[in-house]
Amino acid sequence: MLAGVPDEPRWLNDCERDAWLALAKLVFNLPGALDAQLLRDSRLTLFDYFVLSMLSMTPDRTLRLSELANHIGSSLSRLSNVVKRLEQRDLLRREPDPENSRYTRAVLTDAGWDTVVAAAPGHVAAVRRYVLDGLTEDQVNVLRDIACHVTERLDRTAEQDVRRG
Repeated sequence: MLAGVPDEPRWLNDCERDAWLALAKLVFNLPGALDAQLLRDSRLTLFDYFVLSMLSMTPDRTLRLSELANHIGSSLSRLSNVVKRLEQRDLLRREPDPENSRYTRAVLTDAGWDTVVAAAPGHVAAVRRYVLDGLTEDQVNVLRDIACHVTERLDRTAEQDVRRG
């Protein structure tokens, strides 16, 4: 038996299975739909948009790459590849952190600001169309609570896995 793995799985009941399959379908399909809209309208992927959007909402439009990765739920290596591509398009730039030169910061350029401002209305419309329209305020609150709960569990598990080595 592997550590932490029971001999017999806790199988999903019918309700749990239906919830899991619905969530899996959402996880597989929603990013592609949002990507398609952003690529068509703004030449950005959903991940690109999240990077630029997060920077646009921070003071001085600047964040350490490690903090940016944490905010958008990305590995630092994946983020670094995207940042390099966005930097080549002059949408952001990298610079040493003046408080600690061991860190690198991402800074949203004016062109990056203009790009994310132009992309935002279409992205918000797609989020409304695919996710929020048709939900009641209570359902939106439940969706937020569930998403936050699952994300927190994922983060805790990842932290535990890192500590275990």
